[in-house]
Amino acid sequence: MSEVMRSSSVFESIRTPFHVTTADGVDLIGEVAAPIAPSKGAILCLHPLPTAGGMMDSHIYKKAANRLPAMTGITVVRFNTRGTSSEAGSSTGNFDNGNAEHFDVEAMLTYCFDTLKLENLWVVGWSFGTDLALQHAKDPRHKGLILLSPPLRTTTDEQLKYWNTDSRPIVALVPELDDYLKPDEARQRFAVVPTLKISAVEGAKHLWIGEPSVHRVLSEINSIVTGDNAPLPTEF
Repeated sequence: MSEVMRSSSVFESIRTPFHVTTADGVDLIGEVAAPIAPSKGAILCLHPLPTAGGMMDSHIYKKAANRLPAMTGITVVRFNTRGTSSEAGSSTGNFDNGNAEHFDVEAMLTYCFDTLKLENLWVVGWSFGTDLALQHAKDPRHKGLILLSPPLRTTTDEQLKYWNTDSRPIVALVPELDDYLKPDEARQRFAVVPTLKISAVEGAKHLWIGEPSVHRVLSEINSIVTGDNAPLPTEF
């Protein structure tokens, strides 16, 4: 019997907690949610600002882990950056406003490829996580970046211009009612990377609260990762 999608919906997956040690000795904690059937692709989730409550369980990422493995065959890898805590536990180290976090991103990408042996991996950043992705997710093995509510809080034009030397796709989902960077402003700020695709999302806000916003984000992620352009079902 199918279930109408709710905020609390959780579908079957193989969940595995993990620890990863960074090059500077920080212990990162996280979880892999993998499909029962063979994986069609994977996402590495870089969470919102920890000093504002962001963590691996921030709701979009928690719902991605609860739904995407069963619904789409996508493996979801979530973790807490240094100094960040969630129900799963705490990563050691201290928040460094995106600087020392480069060790975290690099260690997690290495873990995804060398240990988990993931294929068709995309890096998904949300808010603070988009700055981490743009600045630090340069491992040549991932397929591209998916940016949710990019504030461009710390990313400079020079750091953006790096992506003109890298042919991998970048897709930014920009909420119409974002608190930090609305679609028109985003088009101006991202103009230095002409190949970057901006998708304005009508009615959405920075935190993507509400099932319609969650549905749009998860549908877009599925489309980018698996190539299935149909919106996700609202019952499963």
